[in-house]
Amino acid sequence: MASNLPVSAERLWADLMALAKVGGTPKGGNNRQTLTDLDGKGRHLLRGWCEAIGLTMTVDRIGNMVFRREGKDPSRKPIAIGSHIDTQPTGGKFDGPLGVLTGLEVLRAIHEAGVETDAPIVLINWTNEEGARFAPPMMGSGTALGFLDEAATMAATDAEGAVFGEELRRIGWQGKADPASTVDLEAYFEVHIEQGPTLERDGISIGLVTHALAQSWFDVTVTGEDAHAGSAMATRKDALVGASELIMAVERIAIGHPGEGGELGRGTVGTLTVMPASRNVVPGEVRFNVDHRHGDPKALAKMNDALFAEAAAIALKRGLKIEVTPFWESPLVPFDATLLEHLAKAAEARGHSARRMPTGIGHDAVYMARKVPSALIFVPCAGGISHNEAENITIDWARAGLEVLADAVLAAAGPRN
Repeated sequence: MASNLPVSAERLWADLMALAKVGGTPKGGNNRQTLTDLDGKGRHLLRGWCEAIGLTMTVDRIGNMVFRREGKDPSRKPIAIGSHIDTQPTGGKFDGPLGVLTGLEVLRAIHEAGVETDAPIVLINWTNEEGARFAPPMMGSGTALGFLDEAATMAATDAEGAVFGEELRRIGWQGKADPASTVDLEAYFEVHIEQGPTLERDGISIGLVTHALAQSWFDVTVTGEDAHAGSAMATRKDALVGASELIMAVERIAIGHPGEGGELGRGTVGTLTVMPASRNVVPGEVRFNVDHRHGDPKALAKMNDALFAEAAAIALKRGLKIEVTPFWESPLVPFDATLLEHLAKAAEARGHSARRMPTGIGHDAVYMARKVPSALIFVPCAGGISHNEAENITIDWARAGLEVLADAVLAAAGPRN
């Protein structure tokens, strides 16, 4: 059944627009990268909103912010709602903030209605979900859950050499709590824009995410030989030409490895560094990354094998050295069936169309689902555009996600069956 909780999509929208002013860009997006002064300013804004409704804040050693509302049953672990407020350098207003501020609006409405839940409810802002400034992504949740080493997280550096731990302390957001305490939860919910075109294209209001695709990331270094641009073509060991062949192979590998049911893989190269980067020098070294994803773990393994085989063949043909080094991986992750049913019932009761679907994109909820019963809710985004200043949603899409989240959280935080 739909709850009578007085959630307000208009108030949620106002919060989204207010946060978007922190690090707002001329093209209407956001540049509020993790552990920058702007991230610190956004954190202070969120803290003020949460403390205004009586939530108590705890910050752990890696900067994850946890806002708590007590429940009636002291034996229950919290029901959590979470996401992130850090952005890409040219990010949008909704990727991450929608999840945090939707959770805030649910807790505001609970506070205003005087509702007492059995279980405590917490709101979490995870540190460095994006991975734009410090890699890998999802550092806050990954470290809290033990998938990433805390010391390594604190020692991570950005492109300018700034150190994660030092920047966290500099902006004043390193807490004292054990990160593991942040994830001592009964259940976890996250609302996110789809970052794809399916829901908007098909006129669906809610995506009920069933599982996350398996992922493998690699760092690739192609080493040839610097040479003058006037040198004969036949004598060259051009690292960029070899890298280009392997980059083209990434697309071919993804398309050429269907899994069960015919689903294709996904392959991406997102960074490229050419050295010595001189106009009249044949490149002697090129570095890039490869991101492989698939809904069939066996097909993903075949994609990975194909990448190594292509690299070896290109290196032999062109007299190059090509190193492919595994960087990060995530298994196929299912979301909790019971929480999915809460969401499905909430969507039906509210009259919102819903579809079960996978996610090909990593979120904090994907890490969480490996150790905590978790659910991920998608709402449409215009044109599927994300990680882009043009990223956009409608207030009605936000309303649907808010209402479904509110009802599902109340169901999870109520009496145990």
